[in-house]
Amino acid sequence: MTYRAPLGDFSRILKHVVGYDRVAETTLFEEASLETVEAVLGEAAKMCEEVMAPLQRNGDTDPAVLENGVVRTSKGFAEGYKAIAEGGWIASSADPAHGGMGLPMVVTTCVNDMMSGACLALQLNPLMSQGQIEALEHHASDALKEIYLPKLVTGEWQGTMNLTEPQAGSDVGALTTKAEPLDDGSYAITGQKIYISWGDNDFTGNVCHLVLARLPDAVPGTKGISLFIVPKFIPDETGEPGQRNDLRVVSLEHKMGLHGSPTCVMSYEGAKGWIVGEPNDGMRAMFTMMNNARLGVGVQGVGVAEGAYQHALAYANDRKQGRSDTGTILGHADVRRMLAEMKADTFAARAIALALAVALDMGRATGDAAWKARAGVLTPIAKAFGTDTGIDVASKGVQVHGGMGYVEETGAAQYMRDVRVTSIYEGTNGIQAMDLVGRKLMDGGEAVFSLLDEIETHAEAGKEHMPDLAEAVWQATETLRETTEDLLARDMADRFGGAVPYLRAFARVLGADAHLRVACAERGGAVERLARFYITRLLPEHSGLCAQARASDLPAAEDFAA
Repeated sequence: MTYRAPLGDFSRILKHVVGYDRVAETTLFEEASLETVEAVLGEAAKMCEEVMAPLQRNGDTDPAVLENGVVRTSKGFAEGYKAIAEGGWIASSADPAHGGMGLPMVVTTCVNDMMSGACLALQLNPLMSQGQIEALEHHASDALKEIYLPKLVTGEWQGTMNLTEPQAGSDVGALTTKAEPLDDGSYAITGQKIYISWGDNDFTGNVCHLVLARLPDAVPGTKGISLFIVPKFIPDETGEPGQRNDLRVVSLEHKMGLHGSPTCVMSYEGAKGWIVGEPNDGMRAMFTMMNNARLGVGVQGVGVAEGAYQHALAYANDRKQGRSDTGTILGHADVRRMLAEMKADTFAARAIALALAVALDMGRATGDAAWKARAGVLTPIAKAFGTDTGIDVASKGVQVHGGMGYVEETGAAQYMRDVRVTSIYEGTNGIQAMDLVGRKLMDGGEAVFSLLDEIETHAEAGKEHMPDLAEAVWQATETLRETTEDLLARDMADRFGGAVPYLRAFARVLGADAHLRVACAERGGAVERLARFYITRLLPEHSGLCAQARASDLPAAEDFAA
């Protein structure tokens, strides 16, 4: 499969939409000018296009397998991982004190976007390590940092996240894995975890698991959970992999897609682990990793959308069927409609993800609570809309291919199968929506209204160049503001019933703002036509979504009884 990194879109969004210049003006990121960032992304693009993209089909047709207790990975994945690690792409935003590049999260987000579009199954591996690195940076003792961070940063070792158990999915508080204290200050971890992405591999020297477990005197629920790092091989006195730990891969899940990414059932049988953070404070430490992963997963959806769009466009440019001006199906109006929806929504989702990355960078660089609050608002939107977009665009890609899209040899269906899980893991999209209308409105809507004020200010300015489009964006923002005010007046259970349409309406407005800003900056041509398409055809969806969010007529539970 061919893949071309969307460097032009990154540049437009960073310059005209998310205000990257503010990040480069901070003391923390003063060396990361836009020119430097674009040069770094150019190098990452070469790796994605030349090394990772050719592995996309291998991951599907030559899946990971478990042989004699060891995971054997897809053909070429070891070499692909080596290229990722040697390029420094695992830890581009990690602390330089442990070997990271110290670059803004914006850079990591763009690189993850490209890697996901090139080969999502392999990209999942460094994403897990990135989250673990951030969790250890924030919560681990200095001793643990010195042992684990340098090797995770270089990619010599790989990290995972172990939350889910057969009886404890989204309800993490129901987990039963035990942690018994040992005389040497470590803990014996016993229990089973499921759905562990890249729980093992055959190309890194160690696999380091962050595991949620309960101490003997822990209270029930999430307040009694602690976090432990449990390595496959216990580091010796020199920090190198030593004795094999008492953990194993029981089996690999048989999945709809992502066959190249081994999803493991893990068994811990008194395995030696070390506590990360304070006892019974594991959820706070784990949420550091999960929030990192939520941006990463949202960007996985965006990356797959890009790959599926490019794949469908190439087919449409080549496929001859019926009569058209172009001689191919690209000349048919409905095919162009589908491709335009794919391209416009991918751009919108990418802009939202990069807006979140900028908010995270600004919050980290300035310590400003307002930036941190904005990141909180954008996190569930970026995760949910990014993954929904990936699923929708991949589905449309199959449709553009027609009957051949349903035939595995074309590769169109793989995008759809691979991306489908992204709306489920790291908190389902329904949970993301409830977080948005619940926890993220606990400030009385202050952070949301600040963001809406900014959109309206830009829309007012846009009326000078594109009055019709700018007015549509301004009016949509007002509708969203009124809907937010309505939700704030309701109790939480009522809010939750309208949470999903509210989040999507919010994303529609954010996407329209992004398209308008770019169109005003680069007036005319394909950019303006795409913005006009989004604002006139897709943005109006926000009105019906807001109406759904404000309705309160969900059927009762007993209405679904057989």
